[in-house]
Amino acid sequence: MNALSSPFPVITIDGPTASGKGTIAHRVAEALGWTVLDSGALYRLTALAVQRQGVDADDENAVARVAEQLDVAFHGDRVLLSGHDVAALIRQESVGNLASKIATYPALRKALLDRQRAFRMAPGLVADGRDMGTVVFPDAALKIFLVADVRARAERRCKQLKEKGFSANLSGLLEDMRARDERDRTRATAPLVAAADAKTVDSSCLSIDETVEVVLDFWSSLGFSATQ
Repeated sequence: MNALSSPFPVITIDGPTASGKGTIAHRVAEALGWTVLDSGALYRLTALAVQRQGVDADDENAVARVAEQLDVAFHGDRVLLSGHDVAALIRQESVGNLASKIATYPALRKALLDRQRAFRMAPGLVADGRDMGTVVFPDAALKIFLVADVRARAERRCKQLKEKGFSANLSGLLEDMRARDERDRTRATAPLVAAADAKTVDSSCLSIDETVEVVLDFWSSLGFSATQ
């Protein structure tokens, strides 16, 4: 049985960088007792591996080969690359910017597609990213497109980085974020767009709890229970 004929439900949460989709996906998955997929982590892991292996980031096929050979495991908050926890490292802006660049490569997206779909298992999956509802899980029962004002997102990312001990400059983050938004929206392969049947949620003025409640309310409105 392939992922697109699976009986296991999927909720997708797509949106621009730092919109809070990762946090919301984890909280929704926790509320439902489901598995979670942070698809962006796979691109960041590929970017980190490219950096570490000295691979030419402009060589699309070489980058795709790195992705195919990734030794990755997710254990709670731990993200293991070849057995080492790199959860903090992949959140560095240099890794994120490279991930945004290589994510435009069709060969890389193809290499990661089956790996992402393999996360679909009982009792259900919450998947966050930029093309979860449009490309990876087009049959998802509920599709959320999570947005927030770019300044609000930059402030969130700045706070997150400082809390993790990284230096961060708000004006620089704001400039990088606008550039990444434009790159994600205009790339030829799987651009960042809301699926035609997605529910758009603006989290600019919502707390994490309020945003989670909005998503669970949408899920309940489809006739499903919002708890395990």
